[in-house]
Parts: sequence; structure tokens; C-alpha cells
Amino acid sequence: MTIALQGMGVSRGVAIGNVHIIERDQLEIVEYQIEDSAVEAEVLRLLDAVSQGKQQLRAIRDHIPDSTSADIAAFIDTHLLMMDDIALTQEPIRLIKENGYNAEWALKLQRDALVAAFEEMDDAYLRTRRDDVDHVVDRIQRVLLKHAPLPHEVPDDKLDGFIVLADDLTPADTVLMQHQGIVAFITEYGGPTSHTAILARSLGIPAVISLHNALQYIEENDLIIIDGTSGVVLVDPDERNLACYRKQQQEDIHYYSGLSRLKEGPALTKDGVTIELMANIELPRDFDTVREVGANGVGLYRTEFLYMNRDNPPDEEEHYQTYLKVLEKLNGLPLTIRTLDLGADKQVDGGRKSGPVQSNPALGLRAIRLCLKEPTLFRPQLRAIFRASAHGTIRLMIPMLSNLQEMQQVLQMIDDIKAELDKDKADYDRDMPIGGMIEVPAAAICADIFAHHLDFLSIGTNDLIQYTIAIDRVNDEVNYLYDPLHPAVLRLINTVLQAGEKAGIPVAMCGEMAGETQFAPLLLGLGLRQFSAHPASLLELKKIIAETDTGQLNRFTEQVLAASSGVDIASLVRKQNLENY
Repeated sequence: MTIALQGMGVSRGVAIGNVHIIERDQLEIVEYQIEDSAVEAEVLRLLDAVSQGKQQLRAIRDHIPDSTSADIAAFIDTHLLMMDDIALTQEPIRLIKENGYNAEWALKLQRDALVAAFEEMDDAYLRTRRDDVDHVVDRIQRVLLKHAPLPHEVPDDKLDGFIVLADDLTPADTVLMQHQGIVAFITEYGGPTSHTAILARSLGIPAVISLHNALQYIEENDLIIIDGTSGVVLVDPDERNLACYRKQQQEDIHYYSGLSRLKEGPALTKDGVTIELMANIELPRDFDTVREVGANGVGLYRTEFLYMNRDNPPDEEEHYQTYLKVLEKLNGLPLTIRTLDLGADKQVDGGRKSGPVQSNPALGLRAIRLCLKEPTLFRPQLRAIFRASAHGTIRLMIPMLSNLQEMQQVLQMIDDIKAELDKDKADYDRDMPIGGMIEVPAAAICADIFAHHLDFLSIGTNDLIQYTIAIDRVNDEVNYLYDPLHPAVLRLINTVLQAGEKAGIPVAMCGEMAGETQFAPLLLGLGLRQFSAHPASLLELKKIIAETDTGQLNRFTEQVLAASSGVDIASLVRKQNLENY
């Protein structure tokens, strides 16, 4: 009998195959005391384990074919950099020396501290970086405990054609198994913004995550179907299901083969409306992909990585040199830099000194609130952005605005910095556009006020949806409520777009909703003309745009805005898409 299971689809596509279950033996970390005479040897044991862990990751990276895109290997490089970070080793070494802890226990304590700091972050993307800490620490612990390498890390072809099921996977696992021929994977845990989920999308591997208790229903070698779009997993499918999904696979192959031809040329609707397709970027090495998909530029450059895993914040010169390298890679394409968007939990990084623990950091001191309270963090970044603007097209974007006073404080600080640069006779773009992210309901409702003082707006749907519906999208117990089609969310988006149109300034969307192609016709109908999304989404967006006549969307959008539930709106969206695409 066929069993249907529902998880979270994070990488599109259909896969059919037999299951191979990856089971990690549980690590038993115990505490014991080290004799004074053995402390130095214990420190060396820890450092040797770190070194062996790095060797393992390098060996995995070396097995990646040269033809593989550089951004794929970069996920493994991220873990290598973490192993080089003193934040991971310095504190365990201190605990070994001062308290006589064994290396495993000292490393566990530091892992717990790092994870606790990440879990307090409001930004969902940054919060899921705790997974990277777990993956790196787990690898080191396995060396310390003398565990044998995991079977899937031994290169062979035993996984060819299989769908992998695991409680969780690391980016290294995913890359390795993709090159060993897996056709898809399922995990019981994980979030949509984890590096493993992002990597699955980059590799084009269908993936379903957060399929809780999957091991209760799926056994080794079971034949299953997974739909990475809907998150549905069918166990022991019948012939009818197999035929249906095999047909879908063939249609997908034909569909994606045609997308590469869309790289050149502008994004134009059927009725001749030009749409800007921009890329969301996190790390400097990601900029190579911007040109690969023909993006018009970068609509969101996250700068938080500069503050992570360090004791002191970056100075002005480090910011400046980083932005110059980015501009060089973009070679004339525009760059939108979002200023620091971190919370008040930066006890282990260069974002902020430790402070009182907040009971609800999502509503606490973060983003522009933190920057205004601690201008020694903010001013160096602003000065560096303005200095870099002399060397390329830059737009500055302020995150999490919630009231006019905050915006006025930022604009005054910008005026002061301009005066300083003028006094120093420094070159900069005196007309550099200043914009704001609309990701708080209060800002969306008052978008007309912000629009009169700023040069552009950008809708951050990830936070806007969370704050509007009052749910945490990475909390497994409530993330089913995360609904981009909630009437309140769409009405807020419409309010922002209308405010921008009335004020004569552009409005972009840089949240995940902008990259979801099923929402593109609706957003075009509402008036969105600038999309900023993960580069992997842009060619598909361009195809949808080319098939859309914005002049024929009026009735559809009126019905959507008049609907009273997300279910009704989803039905309207499905009907519109089925009839026209």
C-alpha cells in the first residue's frame, strides 16, 4: 500500500529510486579530568583532531570534478574556514588548560556556547548557521573518539541511483553523495535556509527536509518517489503514481534544458514591460554566479559574514577593501549593500560585546536599532560604502526600519559622513541612492512616509511574513503557518508597491518569495518590477516573465486582494498559473 508523507520541499524536481539510509552512530561525549602533566598532550590531541578533520574535508573537496561550479566547493571551504577559526579552538584549549577537561568535553562546551548564540539570532538565515557548527564539531569529535570514517565518505558507486535518507546531512555529505550518483535526499530535520538545502538547489538535487519520523515509515531499499517542489514523499508507489511522476520527470528535463537559452537579453513581459532581475548574494565568492545567469546586478548583498566568527568587528579599511573586490567582480553591474543586520546576541563574534540575554531577540536590539545604539559598529561601514561608491555603482540599503525617527537618524549620520569625506577631499558618489528594507508591518503600513525620504524601497518578505503572522519559520512546530499568500501579507505588499508608485521611486522584493516562480505572475500583477532572488531562480523567473501579459492580470489581482483566506488565494494562484503557463 502506498504511503504519502509530507515534508518541506527545498529543491525542486522529481526523483524515483530505492532508499539508502545513512545512520550516524551516536557520539557519546563524557567528561573526565586530565592530569596536570598530560594537559599539553591533550591540547595537542585536540589540535591534531582539527588537523585531521581539515584533511578529510580537503580530500572530499579534491574529489569534486574540476568542471564543478566554484560555488559548490565553497560550501566545503566554509567548513574548512570554521576549523581554522580560533573561536572554535581557543576556548576549548583554555578549558583544557585551566580546568583539566578532556578535549572532547571542552569542545562540546564550546559547541554549546556557539550554538546558543546562533539560536538567539532573529535572522532565520543566520540562525541556521548553527547547523554548520554542529557539522564541523561532529567531524572533529569523531576523530577524537577514533570513530571510523562514515561509509559514504569512501568514494565508490554504491549510491548510484539511490535516494538517501538521513536525520541530517552536511554540505560535504551532499557534495560527496551527489558525485557518487544519488538522485535525491530526504532528511528528518533541517531548515530551508540551511547550507545543505541551499546546496541541494545549487546542485539541482531534489530534496525534502523536515520529514519527521521518516525512519518509522521508510526502510532500506524501499522504492519511493519524492517531489522536491511540494515536499511529498510516496513510499511503495503503485504503477499509476510511477507513470505520473515519470511523465513529470520528462517534462522537467525538457523545461530546464530550455532555460539556459534565456541568459542573454532583457527580462521582458509579453506586453513589453521591462523587469529587473537582481541576485541575492552573501559571500564575495558568490559573485561569479551573477553573470552566469545574466542578472542585472545585485539587489541584496548581505554583509553579516564580515562580523562572524571573530573577536573584533571589521574596521573601515576591511569593509572598503571587501567592497572594492566585489565591485571588481561585478565589472560595472550595480551593487545594493545591506548594512549590518545582526541581533543583540553577538557574544562570540565581532558584532557586539556581550549584554543581557533577551527573552525575545526577534523583537529586540537588532539591525538598524543595534547600529544606531552602537555607532562605532555602524560608522566604519557607512564610510567604507561611501568611499567604495567612487569605484562603481552602489546603493545603500537600511534593514528593519520601523519608524521615521530611525530613518532620520540614519540620514543625519550619512550627512555627517559626507561632510567628513568632503573635508578630507575624498571621492564618493554624492548621489548614491539610499533605500530602506520594508520587513516590519509598521514600515509597510507607513511605506508612503518612508517613500518621501528615500530613493528606493525593498520588501524583505522573510521577516515581513514572520512578523505579520507572528510565527518563526524555522520552528518545526509552527512553520506550517508560514504563508506568503496570507491576505494580510499580500495587502501589506500591495501597500508598499502603491506607495512607491505614488512617490515615483522603485520598489524591489528581495525575500524568498521573489524567487518562487509560482508567485511571479501575482507579484507582476501587483506592480512589482524588480525581483532580487537566489541566482538559481533567475532564469526560470525570466521565462515566466516572458510568458506574462501584465495588462491581463488586473482581474486576477483584484480577486486575490478581495479574497479572505490564504487557501482561497492559493486556489486562485494555481488556477491562474495552470491556465497561462
